Amino acid sequence: MIEFKFVTKQYSPDAIALREVSLTINKGELVYLAGPSGAGKSTLLKMIAAVERPTSGNVLVNGTDIGQLKNASVPYLRRNMGLIFQQQRLLTDRSILANVMLPLMVTGASKGEAELRARAALGRVGLEERAQARPLELSGGEQQRVAIARAIVNRPQIILADEPTANLDRTSANKVIDALRAFHAAGVTCMISTHDEQVLDRAGRVIILDRGQVMAGAA
Repeated sequence: MIEFKFVTKQYSPDAIALREVSLTINKGELVYLAGPSGAGKSTLLKMIAAVERPTSGNVLVNGTDIGQLKNASVPYLRRNMGLIFQQQRLLTDRSILANVMLPLMVTGASKGEAELRARAALGRVGLEERAQARPLELSGGEQQRVAIARAIVNRPQIILADEPTANLDRTSANKVIDALRAFHAAGVTCMISTHDEQVLDRAGRVIILDRGQVMAGAA
């Protein structure tokens, strides 16, 4: 489903985020990305979603070469993805239900269908009873679970999560990971970057990055 072929991402002569990275992710896999800050984990995830493009090499997602993808086609690529990136914040001026409905409304779903599916997504992360709450009324862990609900409301084939347990207490972190594992169990391909050693202790496949290079777990 996802393949990197000798991918390098260079922002400047002194800033190389990825160096000759090659790896393969099969459909339905649950893969963790580990490594220190600056290792290239976030850049790797952003390339899969075409937020970033490779300087050299090829990134293939379901056979689509990200480097050759036209900008107009990027939204169609992302319709099959659930993106949980740290810079994507919830809108604080509306309910969490409205936040989760938003991706569906953007793609043309009716309000009724969007609300039905958004409530189901909130139910999957244990927050349906808080549907009318505003984001700032929730704990950090609950907000992160809302972000997961928003990411999966389009029923994606792939979930990309960048440090989803960062700054959460142990109980909240476990609930977030359990929610992601539940979607993987339903057949969704999941890639999760994390520094959390307790999360990695429960992992099957771990890809370790350091200074933009894959040190282990590429295949």
